[in-house]
Amino acid sequence: MNRRLQIATGAVTLVLAAVSVGIFIEKREDDKEVSIGLQKFQELLDTDQVASVELHTGTTKVNGELDDGTKFSVRYPYEYTDELTQDILDAGLDLEVEGPTVTFWTRLQETLWAVIPMLIVLGLVMYMVIRFYGKTIMGVGRSKATVVNKERPDVMFDDVAGVDEVVEELEEIRDFLADPKRFEKTGATVPRGVLLAGPPGTGKTLLARAVAGEAGVPFFSMSGSNFVEMYAGVGAARVRDLFKNARAAAPAIVFIDEIDAVGRKRGAGVGGGHDEREQTLNQMLVELDGFDTDTGIVLMAATNRPDMLDPALLRPGRFDRQIVIAQPDLNGRRQILEVHGRNKPFDDSVDLDVLARRTPGMTGADLENVLNEAALLAARRKRDQIGMREVEDAVERVLTGPERKSRVMSERERKVIAYHEGGHALVAHALPSKDPVHKISIIPRGRALGFTMVLPSEDKFLRTRRELYDEMAMLMGGRTAEEIVFDDQTTGAADDIHQATMLARRMVTEFGMSDAMGPVRFGLSADEVFLGRDMGHGPEYSDDVAARIDHEVQRLVGDAHEMARTILTKYRVVLDRLAAALLDRETLEAAEVERLLADVPKWKSADAATWGSAAAASGDPGPIG
Repeated sequence: MNRRLQIATGAVTLVLAAVSVGIFIEKREDDKEVSIGLQKFQELLDTDQVASVELHTGTTKVNGELDDGTKFSVRYPYEYTDELTQDILDAGLDLEVEGPTVTFWTRLQETLWAVIPMLIVLGLVMYMVIRFYGKTIMGVGRSKATVVNKERPDVMFDDVAGVDEVVEELEEIRDFLADPKRFEKTGATVPRGVLLAGPPGTGKTLLARAVAGEAGVPFFSMSGSNFVEMYAGVGAARVRDLFKNARAAAPAIVFIDEIDAVGRKRGAGVGGGHDEREQTLNQMLVELDGFDTDTGIVLMAATNRPDMLDPALLRPGRFDRQIVIAQPDLNGRRQILEVHGRNKPFDDSVDLDVLARRTPGMTGADLENVLNEAALLAARRKRDQIGMREVEDAVERVLTGPERKSRVMSERERKVIAYHEGGHALVAHALPSKDPVHKISIIPRGRALGFTMVLPSEDKFLRTRRELYDEMAMLMGGRTAEEIVFDDQTTGAADDIHQATMLARRMVTEFGMSDAMGPVRFGLSADEVFLGRDMGHGPEYSDDVAARIDHEVQRLVGDAHEMARTILTKYRVVLDRLAAALLDRETLEAAEVERLLADVPKWKSADAATWGSAAAASGDPGPIG
């Protein structure tokens, strides 16, 4: 329909332009006459240079021809008609008088000449608006929702893996829409709203598409950013139109992706709220309250920032059910890899169990990206099948970026990087709570000049204070190795120091893992600062407490530094051997790393409260056994 409207508007604009050009050409033909002034005309009469005259009383205009054949025209005031007529007669000329001859066509011509330029401009503006917005100006408040019918599902529940509990919850929604009487017998009502919340890439939109494929009812899909545009009141109008269409098609599902774009807390932010967005949210709240229990409409929404949503939107009766979609565990990652690897030609060397273990913390989108990168690498290497080498390279590519083999570094810089990464690996191997070192490389990737990869043996959902201490010591291992070997420092440890400092501050202010400060949370959360609700307010603790927090953070990072120094000093020979192997081969796999570090036993776990201090004081916490 919009395409036809665009064609019609363009055609009308072209017709108006053609008519305007025709009238302009005709007018230019008339403009071949020479226009002279009344005084000049009087002089021509007095000198007998005028051959013929024609007087138009309706237009106060005189047309004539001179003796040399030149045609002319003269405009004169209406009050001067009698005097001018007498002068022409006194000159002995044959005067022809014409009265007003105003016809329909002359009036139309004059009207079009005045109106057509404005019509052309208006037509061009309408054409551009239709091309830009895909709708008429009067339809700006219409919903832009995409309707997915049951005849064209592209994703089913079988295509979703790693979130079995979430699928079970959504299957209940599907069953209710298919057979509501079964639930009515037990007095149960389906949730009016279902909120899918979780980190980016965990499959929220994919689950909604699976519901559309399984439900067998109309599925209205719309993004939260589509509600509010340049016109005031458009968002509220689109909300009304969306729910009106859904009620007409009931039973149906309405899905709003990224609902935080329109459902943020009202009044949040510096200088107050956003009036247009808040009016859109108010209209959405009204529509949700207007749902009847028997309308057969279910609202689904997805967000990765549920903390930003307005409390009125989350209360029972609107979003009754909130489903958290977390990052998949080991089994979930294995199932996701199977789903995304269905149509990919793997050779016998590919082990998805190993790949699942190597990708802790990755979401479904990350895993899909890993397999796609592996397929691209296989094609680039002119291979018909994807091997384990391509899969491992794809993991490293996603985690750290592509290799930068073209970067030329001096031999000293390569040596510094080798000792830096060797320091990370040696400290990680010695500390009891750190995961095994899987790979070390001094080949630049992305923004990193090298990397040390540790591979957890199992998924961890809780981290102990001991583990966090050891994590900081490993992070400081690179800088410490530089100081021990070169008696100098480089900028390469900037990111390590940043991570260690942030980890120490969270231990003190969020996790309550500092005996000096106690189990107390200090300061506002990052969410509240992001929203701007409390920006400009002072901290919720005194300057003395702030100084104590800074001192404790500095102590923890310093203790980690000393722990790394103790380990690397004791096993300096192993560090040199590890760095030499890296300079020779650039990349060391798990088996080679384990062989080089075989002489380094696991150390005892010092008491958490005196971890770094004990290491610094004794100089050797001692190996296990």
